[in-house]
Amino acid sequence: MTPHNEAEIGDFAKTIIMPGDPLRAKYIAENFLENAKLVNSVRGMFAYTGLYKGKKISVMAHGMGMPSIGIYSYELYKFYNVENIIRIGSCGGYLKEINLFDVILANDVYTESNYALTLNNENCHIVSADKTLNSVIKQVAEISNQKLIEGNTVCTDVFDHYMTDIKKFFNRIPKGFNPVSAEMEAFALFYNAKLLNKKAACLMTVVDSQFIEKQASTEEREQGLNNMIKIALDSGILL
Repeated sequence: MTPHNEAEIGDFAKTIIMPGDPLRAKYIAENFLENAKLVNSVRGMFAYTGLYKGKKISVMAHGMGMPSIGIYSYELYKFYNVENIIRIGSCGGYLKEINLFDVILANDVYTESNYALTLNNENCHIVSADKTLNSVIKQVAEISNQKLIEGNTVCTDVFDHYMTDIKKFFNRIPKGFNPVSAEMEAFALFYNAKLLNKKAACLMTVVDSQFIEKQASTEEREQGLNNMIKIALDSGILL
């Protein structure tokens, strides 16, 4: 159907859960979905569609960074008639009170990237999650007694631990924005949803923090991500 996706029209559900890692998409399909079918493997960006609690739902990897999720989410919205995308991924915590494996729900996202300018000639650097989608996610978390932290996040073009002077980056963040976390994809997803009149949300599990010396291992990350995965899937079947 596209140079990046071999799925046919109708292969995807209206709601897609999107982790960054293709192996995480495979993990979700194998452990949470029934009758999961592989519908895309181009460039190893696995996508599956199956049943979760009796409802058709899809999971697809989006890779790392705004250009990657920008391509996949744009095509899903534009060409595959997808209505809702919930990104699930890892993030860094920016508050002392945030602990490893806390789950964060993004409200507004700020980026220094010119993604919006390049795509749509709009000098836009802050974009919001869909409020209706976020409301459903909050309700699901509350019903399942899962702790959920709401807040703004920054979306960077580089892994923030590699910045030569992160204090200078913080000084460039708009006053009053007050991010609670950092990640690398949500802005492009939210902007595509805004542009194409679709819905998008972003759930993140904290895997590192400037206030915590310990960094989560790969195994700990996988286990810690399960709570977030369940929130996303349970929200997806209500849409």
